[in-house]
Amino acid sequence: MVWPWEIVESDLKETKPWSAAGIPEGSAILGIDGVALCLEGYERTARLLHDRMNYRNGPHEGCRYRFIKPQHHIGGWVDLLCQPDAPRGRVAVGSIHHIAFRVENDQKQRMYRISLVDDHYNVSPVLDRNYFHSIYFREPGGVLFEIATDAPGFGVDEDLSSLGERLCLPPMYESRRSEIEAALPALG
Repeated sequence: MVWPWEIVESDLKETKPWSAAGIPEGSAILGIDGVALCLEGYERTARLLHDRMNYRNGPHEGCRYRFIKPQHHIGGWVDLLCQPDAPRGRVAVGSIHHIAFRVENDQKQRMYRISLVDDHYNVSPVLDRNYFHSIYFREPGGVLFEIATDAPGFGVDEDLSSLGERLCLPPMYESRRSEIEAALPALG
């Protein structure tokens, strides 16, 4: 059986742990090292990752095929699990809605979008998410992919030194602040 989540240790030291809620720095999760997609067939998704998203073939074992970014970093690999008999995922509590890939800027995102449209993917227009810009499309196996920019960043509406100390909402959700706050669990 393949589990949807695996916690692994990595020797990559490019991020600093964010200690909060009493979690010791040595136990903090630093990031998502990679992702695995359970697919009916892997070949077309493999071609997308290799030809359009600049991943390179990595090792494979059995039905698990790994694709790696040339400069391995956190988030630097994607595993494709070829499991034609696996049940299809459903949108529900505990499921993962989409997989986001980051790009440095709007120009690189535009280049990805043009390339994907040229390959006949149905790609969304660029959407302004206040903290980043996103495009969305479904890969050949049906998983929703997002390509999001780093900028403008989470410092848009609060100082980075106090990031996360209060609820900041993008302008489009500000009119629903009372409703959103009422639905959130109390922290602290």
